[in-house]
Amino acid sequence: MDNFLKFISSGWLQIIAAAVIGYLLGSINFAIIITNIVNKKNDIREMGSGNAGFTNVLRSVGKVPAIFTIVFDFLKAVIAVIIGGILFSSIMGDSVHSAEFAQYGKYLAGLCCILGHMFPVYFGFRGGKGVVTASALMAASEWRVFLAVLAVFLIVFIITRIISLSSLSGAVCYPIATFIFTFFVDYRPSLGSETEYSLSYVIISTLFTLFISLCVIVKHRENIQRIMNGTEKKITAKK
Repeated sequence: MDNFLKFISSGWLQIIAAAVIGYLLGSINFAIIITNIVNKKNDIREMGSGNAGFTNVLRSVGKVPAIFTIVFDFLKAVIAVIIGGILFSSIMGDSVHSAEFAQYGKYLAGLCCILGHMFPVYFGFRGGKGVVTASALMAASEWRVFLAVLAVFLIVFIITRIISLSSLSGAVCYPIATFIFTFFVDYRPSLGSETEYSLSYVIISTLFTLFISLCVIVKHRENIQRIMNGTEKKITAKK
């Protein structure tokens, strides 16, 4: 607790910077930008499902614009996560728990990037659903969790061919996988060692990922209704 209070009191500027940078980067919505460029200034939010994200670009604009969308949306979140980690690691210096606090910086910047993608300040706060940016956060902050969630996503997608259902399954898996890895792989084996993880690391990491998961699920509420009604569109083999 003392380390956490020290962190807050001495690192408030870095905390704000990580949040603001993450949000502003997330607000650069490439689904909107790329569709505007390649499709005669049309707004992706007025096409197809109305979502400013990869899947709608794939269905409404084409494969190449969709590829550019997913790559750039992924990269912006990776950049945000890296910046957040660097900013937070500078607060605690070389302390035993500096790696833990760097991880919090990654989560905070990544979360704000996801919120920026969902509610972009540059585009009237109407954005996407945050699946690609959340995936980038996982990949850049905790590769083990990313692989577990990716496996769940792919299994569900292979079975159903429904992107939204696969994304929702991954979102549900995210906090569960985070808890399993941080508690059973990181925290428990480190007890009594010089580099012992704190229990707060497990709790904070799980809460961050739980909140991110809930954000993604809430943004998919219309998809959930269509899935329940059996009207959600599938991705064809050609796509």
